[in-house]
Amino acid sequence: MMIKNIFLVGIGGFLGSIARYSISFLNLSVNFFSIPLGTLLVNITGSLIIGFLTGVSAKSALLTSEWRLFLMVGICGGFTTFSSFTNENLILIHNGQIVTVFIYTALSIILGFLAVYLGYSITNYL
Repeated sequence: MMIKNIFLVGIGGFLGSIARYSISFLNLSVNFFSIPLGTLLVNITGSLIIGFLTGVSAKSALLTSEWRLFLMVGICGGFTTFSSFTNENLILIHNGQIVTVFIYTALSIILGFLAVYLGYSITNYL
């Protein structure tokens, strides 16, 4: 049982990490006040998805514990990236972009929370 769970989380994390890596190229191609838009998009989207999955799990038996491990811990865990977010803020601080750090952090927290709430709220209509 434990090996199966580790495998489910690992495969999900692999897929989530590939998706995150693919989206991270937005950091290089789009410049909006020097905010790393790829990471912001990943974290907001991941928050929306995990909120939705949490709502589905709370309201139905549609997702088994194995599916929750695969989707929420694996894919969402591999997809979202707090460590990249904090490292990018450190780089911005080293570059003297203090205002950008505050904007990026505020957007990440506020939009991330709103996305989780929206994802969860969507399940009220299922």
